[in-house]
Amino acid sequence: MKYLLSILCLSAALQAQSFTASGSSKLPDAPSQHRFWTVENKVNVSVLAGLVAADAVTTQHGLNQGLRELNPIMRPLVTRGAAGEAAGSALGFGAGVGAVYLLHRTHHYKAERITMRLIVAGEGGFVANNILAIR
Repeated sequence: MKYLLSILCLSAALQAQSFTASGSSKLPDAPSQHRFWTVENKVNVSVLAGLVAADAVTTQHGLNQGLRELNPIMRPLVTRGAAGEAAGSALGFGAGVGAVYLLHRTHHYKAERITMRLIVAGEGGFVANNILAIR
């Protein structure tokens, strides 16, 4: 009797293992990887590019009116005319988008969105400051 009970328990255990091993349920697909160029990022980068261009134009207009560049890092570039302004704007734009992309690649998606919005807001503030200064 003792052996019969052991054989029944072992048989039930083997059947349970066999059932789960050959079951028809598949593993779920891996979660999709986040893409960097979502509609939100495309819009944000486009807005940033427009604001960088507006900043470049208003900065050069202010320099032509006798105003001074306040950013000591950009000052050597923007005082060299349109070519220096273009180089400085490209460096600033690339650094901003590069920082956001680095956050994306390291899976800091919330920080990526916040950083992009802060960069856009800051650039908008610079443009507004330039417009007020040249009026």
